Amino acid sequence: MQKEIRKIQELDLRGKRVFVRVDFNVPLKHDGDKWVVTDSKRIEGALETIRHVIASEGKCILASHLGRPKGKRDSKYSLEPVGAKLSELLGKDVILTDDCIGDGAKSLSLRMRNGDVLLLENLRFHEGEEENSPDFVAKLLELTDVYVNDAFGTMHRAHASTVGLPKMVPQRGAGFLVQKELQYLSKLRELPERPFMLIMGGAKISDKISILEHFLPKVDKVFIGGAMAYAFLKSQGHSIGKSLCDEKQEQLASKILKIADARRVKILLPVDHVMARSLKDVAGMKTTENTEIPNDFLGVDVGPKTLELFKSELDGAKTIFWNGPMGVFEQPEFAKGTFELARIIAETAALKLAGGGDSAAAISQSGSDSKFDFISTGGGATLEFLEGREFAGLKVLEFRKTGDA
Repeated sequence: MQKEIRKIQELDLRGKRVFVRVDFNVPLKHDGDKWVVTDSKRIEGALETIRHVIASEGKCILASHLGRPKGKRDSKYSLEPVGAKLSELLGKDVILTDDCIGDGAKSLSLRMRNGDVLLLENLRFHEGEEENSPDFVAKLLELTDVYVNDAFGTMHRAHASTVGLPKMVPQRGAGFLVQKELQYLSKLRELPERPFMLIMGGAKISDKISILEHFLPKVDKVFIGGAMAYAFLKSQGHSIGKSLCDEKQEQLASKILKIADARRVKILLPVDHVMARSLKDVAGMKTTENTEIPNDFLGVDVGPKTLELFKSELDGAKTIFWNGPMGVFEQPEFAKGTFELARIIAETAALKLAGGGDSAAAISQSGSDSKFDFISTGGGATLEFLEGREFAGLKVLEFRKTGDA
């Protein structure tokens, strides 16, 4: 019998304590005497689900991890700045618990009124979260009447808050952000509309090899930039100067090129580069005339001829998926290629999708995010899903169509 994932809008939330697993693992910086959120996109992504719980007169209990505190309390990983930002975005008070489990959190949860919002302190302050410990699950269960997962970026991990807890809660389902991720990424994974163009950047081919192998039978063109492009160019005999590339990366690139050739998939590589003698040598940056990089330089971005080539080859695409920057975009001087590519993609008539933290940040900084159909917040989980892997946190939300949980 076919299984489905129940949606939050199908759950009875009124008067219930709704445990919502969110992904508030956001970047912070120290500002004076406190930590502040520097990018609130993941918090904003959860607002639709939070507002639905409030509007449905549920009691919204939010749970997330932040950073890697390794099972110990650490003030720099506290969710306090997240709570402040969320309160500002919601326009209402958000209470932060001292701990995510225990008598204090339980007492606060029982005193909540319909429409209240409670944020639990960092789940990873306890080893039981990552270990999926039955004792830790039991303590989370004390706070839970209904379970909702709206943290797609954590669903590939079999942790207490993503797998252990929902197994114990009959009323469970997916939040709006997870539903949106599944809507777009499932279509991309199973049956993308063609011509389908895949754009890959970033540092390592080894991180992207599975997704490249998965999509080669379904894709029409693959565009490759960023540091991983140098492995492809080197495998073709081009000079890449001091650009980073080890033997394993070169071998993987050669393998992908052979598979693509056999499948008659066109692979497009940079035809010119922005280069510098080091990442600190901004004043000495130059653009190459062609594909070759001199021995005392390293590539830091794609050049203008490459952008023209990519723009021309993207014409007529029905689906575009982009993952990974075209250069060292964290440095403003080396960001032009990545930002310009975001604008080029934004102006196409294709279904435009992107995934990965760097891609999302680059699209936002380029001012093109409103023109993309969907930008996944799932990070590494997005790529794992597109590779075809099964997610434990999704599987536990499944129910049979007969209605059995």
